[in-house]
Amino acid sequence: MPGVLGRLGALLGAAHPGPALAVTLLSGLLAGAVGLGPGGVVLVVLAVLTGQLSIGWSNDLVDLARDRVVGRDDKPLVDGRVSERTVRIACAVAVLATIPLSLACGWLAGVVHLLTVASGWAYNLGLKSTPWSWLPYAVAFGALPAFVSLAENPDAAPSLWLPLAGALLGVGAHFVNVLPDLADDAATGVRGLPHRLGAHRSQAGAAAVLVAAAVVIVVGAPVESRAVAVAALVGTALLAAVVLLAQGRTPFRAAIAMALADVAMLVWAR
Repeated sequence: MPGVLGRLGALLGAAHPGPALAVTLLSGLLAGAVGLGPGGVVLVVLAVLTGQLSIGWSNDLVDLARDRVVGRDDKPLVDGRVSERTVRIACAVAVLATIPLSLACGWLAGVVHLLTVASGWAYNLGLKSTPWSWLPYAVAFGALPAFVSLAENPDAAPSLWLPLAGALLGVGAHFVNVLPDLADDAATGVRGLPHRLGAHRSQAGAAAVLVAAAVVIVVGAPVESRAVAVAALVGTALLAAVVLLAQGRTPFRAAIAMALADVAMLVWAR
């Protein structure tokens, strides 16, 4: 049993569980905020979770050769804790599960969610090494709230501010997520937009777009309570300072906290 649990833990570790679970949690909270019932929330969460797992596993599969070159022994595929064959099978199962789970939320909502998953795969398969590395994040995070909104009401297009805020959050998440790996990526030829801008400008850009996302939500939702809006913006500004000044994975955690604050504003606005 300990061996089985260890292999399962290694398999989950190859799926980038932190970002995958964070995006899934945000989607579930957003589904509750827009008024989906328990069954709808569960469907949204399962669709997003399987999609995110497939993106995470495909990322480590695509990057395996590069990770071996730079000695990324923190990755289960590199140090042999899980086999490449096992991850390939898990990734295929996740993809096959994502399709019906997404479409069960409504055909239009399902197509929109599959677009978010396709964007993640496009990033893994090549866009991460181009100046357009931010685009899959913008599309995926912009489409995600639209997916949730359409799952609740397929006859009403989501307000423009909702995907705009999501896209801004996605771009900010992209910048802070790659910051700790800039040196390793540069050594293996990955040259996305953050790599071209450098660490300092990437952190500054991330802080700016994350604050802009909060402003879009305050104005677009709108948040009727001035006290809540001011508190949210002040909290966002403080977290933006963390994004701007901190090192390692801390900026990414601060970005997730900002996204949670944004979803909380949406709940309050309703």
